[in-house]
Amino acid sequence: MRVFHVSIFSQIRADYPFDEEIFCARIFLCNIARVHMRTVSMCFSVLQAPRCKIHTLANSWCESLSKTFGKSSGCKLFASKTYGVEGGGSKRWSRGQLTSKTDGTNKTTRSSKSVYIRQEILEGTLSPSASLGVHKSETSEPRKVPLPDIRQQIAENKFMLDLVTVIVFDIETTGFLRDKDRIIEIGFQDLRGGANSTFQTLVNPGPWCDVPNFEVHGITTSMVRRPDVPRMEDLIPVLLQYVRSRHKPEGYVLFVAHNARTFDVPFIMSEFDRCSVDIPSNWLFLDSLPLARELMKSQGLKLSSKMSSLCEYYDITLTGAHRAMVDVNALSLIFQRLTFDLKLSLGSLVLRSFLASEVNFRKKGTK
Repeated sequence: MRVFHVSIFSQIRADYPFDEEIFCARIFLCNIARVHMRTVSMCFSVLQAPRCKIHTLANSWCESLSKTFGKSSGCKLFASKTYGVEGGGSKRWSRGQLTSKTDGTNKTTRSSKSVYIRQEILEGTLSPSASLGVHKSETSEPRKVPLPDIRQQIAENKFMLDLVTVIVFDIETTGFLRDKDRIIEIGFQDLRGGANSTFQTLVNPGPWCDVPNFEVHGITTSMVRRPDVPRMEDLIPVLLQYVRSRHKPEGYVLFVAHNARTFDVPFIMSEFDRCSVDIPSNWLFLDSLPLARELMKSQGLKLSSKMSSLCEYYDITLTGAHRAMVDVNALSLIFQRLTFDLKLSLGSLVLRSFLASEVNFRKKGTK
């Protein structure tokens, strides 16, 4: 049998100029001839026929093969197509899909399709605009599944929500420019109360930084330049220790400040960045200013959303305004009443919070 095939291939290459497509078609017919020896003579006649007759003989042979194997199976080769290459009118073999029909159903053979496409790519005959008929799921890029938002997880998980610690804070600064000005006082209060629930201290801004806005908060340069007033690089480890002592293990801390997004948090981030310390990943921040505006709008009031206006609205007395701990005490009362009037749960507050990475913050050394 091997000698028979070798002789056929030798005769093919000797009698006809080499054409890869016709050669592949003839190999296809010869391989099927090995399956059923009754068609050997017909295969040989196809190989000896002129090119223009190959398609006609092939379809005739397929009909014979269908009768041989029975009516339940069928095989059909698609029609040949005329190509006008460089003005020539010769007919070339067009390789189409090979379909089989079994038990009354048509199924397209995926393997023949992939071989067809791969062969045309190797030959360089695949048109860029050609329709390959491949399902979109086979060629589309893998979908990027967004990572779940930790705030959404906390709000929907009662166990995680019970581990959230709410701390109200406030800062006093030498001005409004966080690239130039410095924090000179900070105050924190854990709303759960208890021993050591508050933390307050003046901050030494350094020998080169004066305090020009004494009239705003009542803090002078001499008050913060004392040797017993900690510098920010010495204060941050103490602050981190205070926060760790207040939050629950594996829990999150929700820091609340009035105008936190545009003032307090960017200043805190700037000071941490100067000291090369990262904001802890379990810190969330909430701005109470939008809550105050939402309340005023719901009540149809045109009052200002400033701290002083909110204290008047809730009849809260302020003594020593614009010192950090005074503002923290006032905001603690305002925040509890705001959330009650707006019917906001702790879960909804977590959903309204923001991360330090979401603040429009420019690190030192960047433009």
